[in-house]
Amino acid sequence: MNTKYYSGIKNRKKTARIGEELSFASKEAYNLLRTNISFAFPDQTGGRVLGVSSACPQEGKSTTSMNLAYSLADGGNKVLLIDADMRRPSVCFTLELEMSPGLSNVLAGNEDVKIHKAMMLDNLDIITSGDIPPNPSELIGSQRMKEFLDGCRQKYDYIIVDLPPVLSVADALALSKYIDGVIIVVRHNSARRKDVVETIRQLEFANAKVVGFVYNKIESRGHARYYKPTKYYKKA
Repeated sequence: MNTKYYSGIKNRKKTARIGEELSFASKEAYNLLRTNISFAFPDQTGGRVLGVSSACPQEGKSTTSMNLAYSLADGGNKVLLIDADMRRPSVCFTLELEMSPGLSNVLAGNEDVKIHKAMMLDNLDIITSGDIPPNPSELIGSQRMKEFLDGCRQKYDYIIVDLPPVLSVADALALSKYIDGVIIVVRHNSARRKDVVETIRQLEFANAKVVGFVYNKIESRGHARYYKPTKYYKKA
């Protein structure tokens, strides 16, 4: 267990800009990401399940998950955002929702699923992480999780799953067998090349489809204190 990854949950505060809070340029960047994702699954029928992860913490994967879900819903799709980072959840804090009951409670068989309606868009639903369990990897890789996602596929066009960092804990690898692809978020001037390479290696060893990369926090020319919006790079 990576105890450092668990730290700071109770003191988490909203820091990310989501949906309509984004600048025009940032919205357009996420819309481009939405378009690229639609081309990644051209022949697939039913809901597409896409995980968003990173090599290490603090690279922007949760913000990317939320804004990608928003952009997909804004484009007319019915979207479900699931916070599957049951160790250090972010969605509930950023969107100001109750953390539990949520995914962990459903997978443990203790609660029925509670779906939050996003105030920003009627066609965007959210499932929070739930109570922090003692066995997140076992829950997220369980047959119950597969059945839960299969049920979601019947109701939604896209299911966006916010996953823990690949190199911190095994959860993302445990879930990879049940999802259609993974986007890796890489933060400029933070992520190390060897960590990104190892993340790709581990995902491919688990037979996960790496759809592409979001390169995050790129400095704008002439404005060192500001950043360009997220960029997307398709995996060759």
